[in-house]
Amino acid sequence: MEYYIEALIFASEQGIRMEEILYCLQAAFERDFTNEEVTDSINAIQHKYSDDNLAIELVKIGNGYQFFTKKKYHPVINLLQLQRSKKRLSQAALETLSIIAYKQPVTKTDVEQIRGVNCDYSIQKLLEKELIAIIGKSEALGKPILYGTSGMFMDYFGINSIQELPQIKDFTSNSVTIGEQTE
Repeated sequence: MEYYIEALIFASEQGIRMEEILYCLQAAFERDFTNEEVTDSINAIQHKYSDDNLAIELVKIGNGYQFFTKKKYHPVINLLQLQRSKKRLSQAALETLSIIAYKQPVTKTDVEQIRGVNCDYSIQKLLEKELIAIIGKSEALGKPILYGTSGMFMDYFGINSIQELPQIKDFTSNSVTIGEQTE
C-alpha cells in the first residue's frame, strides 16, 4: 500500500489530502482502509525520504501531503526559477494578492479602493494561476463577487493556514521612534 500512496502523492500537482488518498485506495482495492493505515504508510514514506542522500522529502502542507526538494538544494532550484521568471507574479499581482489574503472575503472594488488603481488584469491573472478563487457573492448592492485565497495559494507560499501569514507587528521596529521614550 505504501508504494501506491507514494505514487499518488508524487502524481498530484498539489498537496493531496488524506480523504483523497483513502478514496483512491478504496476504489482501487475495493476494501476499506483506515486513517491509521494510511498515516502509518505516510510516516514510513517520510522516514524513507529523510535519508540525506535523497534530494526530496515528503511534507505535510495545507491539509495535504506533497514532495518538495530539501532546503540544501534550494540554491540550484532558484537558478531554475530565475530562468522561468516569466511565470512570476508582477508587483501589481502581488499587491492585489496580499490585499485579498489579508482582507478576504473581499470584492474587486474593495481591492481597487485600497490599491487606488484598476485591478481587473491582476485579479484575472491570479484566477488563472489559481492563487485566488471566487468564494461567493456579497449582499451589497449589485451582489459583487467575493474573492479569497485558494488551496494553491497555501502551496505556492508554503504555509498551512492564513494565520501563518506575517502580521504587521512582524514588520515594525521599536528602534524607530520620535521623541523621548519613557519606561
